[in-house]
Amino acid sequence: MGHRLVWNKRYNTGVEIIDRAHKKLFSILNKLFDLREQDEKSQWVCHEAIKYFKEHALKHFAEEENYMDSIHYADLETHRRIHKNFRERTLPALEKEIELADFSEDSINHFLGVCAGWLVGHTLIEDYAIVSGEHITQWENLLPEEEQAIMGQTLINLLHSIFQLNPILISDCYGGEKFGDGIYYRIIYSTKEQKKWEFFLIFEQQFIISTIGSVLDTHSEAVNAMLMNTARYVAKQLVERIKGYFPSSEEFEIKDEQLLTYDQFQKIFEKQSPQFSFLFDTGKGYFAYCVTATDILQNEGGISIITTNAMSEIEKYLNQNQLEKTAIIQKKKILLVDDSNFMLKTLQNLFNHDYEVTTAKSGLSAIRSITLDKPDLILLDYEMPICNSSQVFAMIRSEKEFVDIPVIFLTNKVDKESVKKVIALKPEGYLSKSQPPESIKKEIDHFFKKDL
Repeated sequence: MGHRLVWNKRYNTGVEIIDRAHKKLFSILNKLFDLREQDEKSQWVCHEAIKYFKEHALKHFAEEENYMDSIHYADLETHRRIHKNFRERTLPALEKEIELADFSEDSINHFLGVCAGWLVGHTLIEDYAIVSGEHITQWENLLPEEEQAIMGQTLINLLHSIFQLNPILISDCYGGEKFGDGIYYRIIYSTKEQKKWEFFLIFEQQFIISTIGSVLDTHSEAVNAMLMNTARYVAKQLVERIKGYFPSSEEFEIKDEQLLTYDQFQKIFEKQSPQFSFLFDTGKGYFAYCVTATDILQNEGGISIITTNAMSEIEKYLNQNQLEKTAIIQKKKILLVDDSNFMLKTLQNLFNHDYEVTTAKSGLSAIRSITLDKPDLILLDYEMPICNSSQVFAMIRSEKEFVDIPVIFLTNKVDKESVKKVIALKPEGYLSKSQPPESIKKEIDHFFKKDL
């Protein structure tokens, strides 16, 4: 399909040992991209290439940590924890998936997608912070690794004893990413001195149906109010068991229980610095467990279910979720692809009311998004730095399943030569980013009306 990771000068940190390792890892992933669809030897070759990538990633972690130690870098321990999570959680889980799937194309694509996404994020965020002086705040309140290990194992034991599952800890740095159709449950505890704990328990709906549904001998294919209420009490019991591991936990009393939409959860969680943030694959669906200590609560309008009419509130929440899903099904789907957070937010706010909008910050993320949920239109940044727009466009047009998806380029360059280059690719159109937002919206509305 022509996937490539394109090295860009903005990836340079100025530290030779780090930049050299990043370029090598880019090169290995590109080799894997090239090898995927080769002859009968590709399975063995891919196995060796994955092993090679892992060896170089681990070598890079060690060298980078030594460098940070030599300059007395303040966030060394945070980096070590992130490295350890990728080394001991994420990579082994991906390797196991590939082996169980007998090196299927899907499993290799998953490995490549996760590793490419990690490498880009690792380069631009975590490693850039070493030389920029920026402080990594999201994980600054994570408790020591010994406590993380005990808590992770405690949760595994509880999930096993309650549901007879054998969950695998995928990550101890879960960042709030969406997985499947989720139920987002938040419990808030407080003391008389207004100190607060927030517990977030995120259940993939299939997890609730497969576990609690089987206990209740329910054959429902969707989460109903009875299942949700039972899940709520199981979650509260689990939290009460865990709460005992915290000092002075008896001083905390429940202040509120809430059910959140994913957008509400994301807005709250992105402002948090959790003490624990785990993601588990239970074999019956994903489950995430996060704990934060805070003095300021983020209120994003979740449905409170601590009242005596909890069942009716739960019913309202589930109905709201269903209505949102129905509304989404009826809306046209737009995928926004841009490496600028500002541009993505601006366009998302522009289209959210009338369209179902998903976003991607790189060409590789765009391809993953298209594969998971085919959009009706792609708005593609023409000046993409990695896996540039021409390559992404070529990927889309080379796949039989994607070839009919219309693509409109968004560009800052509207001079004659630049426009000629855009038109030569034969997209459905192009729009200037310098246009007023309402003009861009009008153009997209007109595009869809033409197809009616």
